[in-house]
Amino acid sequence: MSEGIDLPRVSRGTVLDEAARAARLDLAAPQILAAVRDERDPIVVQATLAALLWEALPQASWVGFYRRVGPSTLAVGPYQGPMGCLYIDFARGVCGACARTRTAQLVPDVREFPGHIACDDATLSELVLPVLDGRGIVQAVLDLDSHTLAAFSPGEQFRLERLVRAAFHASIAWPATASTP
Repeated sequence: MSEGIDLPRVSRGTVLDEAARAARLDLAAPQILAAVRDERDPIVVQATLAALLWEALPQASWVGFYRRVGPSTLAVGPYQGPMGCLYIDFARGVCGACARTRTAQLVPDVREFPGHIACDDATLSELVLPVLDGRGIVQAVLDLDSHTLAAFSPGEQFRLERLVRAAFHASIAWPATASTP
């Protein structure tokens, strides 16, 4: 698995039709899960998912994690793409809304999201998923951005939620500092 995943090459920025995107995720998911099987370090899992989802989702301009580092603060974690915001408060932006509500945020047009944080001014759509520990506490969020409107679908959200739950299994050793509710 050190060479990535086995998927047809697609140029970065290409937005495939929804069925093709779903098929790519269906093909990628078992390969991604095989790469992190039995891994307990959350940073290793985050880095691996960021890299492999970058390959699987060519419409994404940024794929990465924001880690919980305090009661209501996220800090940038492993990612692929241009520089991300360093810190995000739970009260701000799409990532903050995801962390605060513990629910996925599928935003077809970020310009219509009140309080959107523009880490990359070219971002037009976003999908953010919570990463919960075994107690249901948000430990991180998976953030996917795109320079294309409506680049992510409910079908991709469903597949990615399932992937995140499986990748961050019960034996992940979350750091104590991130566990503060």
